[in-house]
Amino acid sequence: MNKIDFSLYQQIVVLTGAGISVASGLKTYRGAGSDSSEYDFADYGHIDRLKDDPMKVWKLYGKLRKDIIQAQPNSAHYSLAEFERRLLPNQNFTLITQNVDGLHQKAGSKNIVELHGNMHKTRCSNLECKLVPFKDEKVYTELPICDLCKSPLLPDVVLFGEKIPAFADWSSKRALRECDLFIAVGTSGTVSPAANFVRSAEYADAKTILVNLEPMEPKNPAFQDEINGKAEELLPRLMA
Repeated sequence: MNKIDFSLYQQIVVLTGAGISVASGLKTYRGAGSDSSEYDFADYGHIDRLKDDPMKVWKLYGKLRKDIIQAQPNSAHYSLAEFERRLLPNQNFTLITQNVDGLHQKAGSKNIVELHGNMHKTRCSNLECKLVPFKDEKVYTELPICDLCKSPLLPDVVLFGEKIPAFADWSSKRALRECDLFIAVGTSGTVSPAANFVRSAEYADAKTILVNLEPMEPKNPAFQDEINGKAEELLPRLMA
């Protein structure tokens, strides 16, 4: 594996997916070692459950929250945080994550865009409610209700059928428009948002690299280089 001369790049964007947290004991949703949970993510985690059975959301995400609270960052998370600390004065770094586990923050990363929210917080399901998402690590066995509007509370994550929050969407697109180096880590690279992001980076004439456990199938031609292996082993060497 050839090292990257990071001094050649000024606008660096890294996208991380579930694969980067496998070594922290958290499972992916697809591919080798994926979660074989009794709950169907696309069903229990869908926005439509608010209408018919909102407690289904907590049955799914309550278990996930418990696992996330116990998880600790691994060497892949720490290598990205250390890389950010070593930036040159003329360099900018944006870490975009699809993960909701908060492990990048725990490792020390600063400039993070969380596309899908954060499981360490709870929000009101009523978009018009003035309740600000708050830190909450409770695992509910009964449906929690908002004190302000009496609507169901939810983990502060993007459910299936919901849009990515506007600020996260804007921040990621702005970083990609300006980037000259794009690295995707622990994501299949073939589905959104990874597939769309790498195309945006390609359009900006950036160097594009995929770091993933398994070879990409089908290949995405927008990735110029592909490095296969465990993120916790590859990233410390790649980002050194």
